Amino acid sequence: MILARVVGTVVATRKDPRLEGKKLLILKPVSPEGKDEAGYVVAVDTVSAGYRERVIAVSGSSARMAEGCKDTPVDTAIVGIVDDVRLD
Repeated sequence: MILARVVGTVVATRKDPRLEGKKLLILKPVSPEGKDEAGYVVAVDTVSAGYRERVIAVSGSSARMAEGCKDTPVDTAIVGIVDDVRLD
């Protein structure tokens, strides 16, 4: 699982037909403390996440198991919106 923040969107006028109607968001991985980590990830949004929200994303075969992603060419999917992170 990846803890990340939504930082942008991707618009693709030509894409695989199985991605039609799917929202693509750019994620910035973050540490549990909220500090930015290296890189960016493009993910399919399955939970209607918004700009700057913290989210949980999954990748690989787990992404293809997310709601609406079965038999879709997806490597990363947003599966949750984070309300709070606590380290004990």
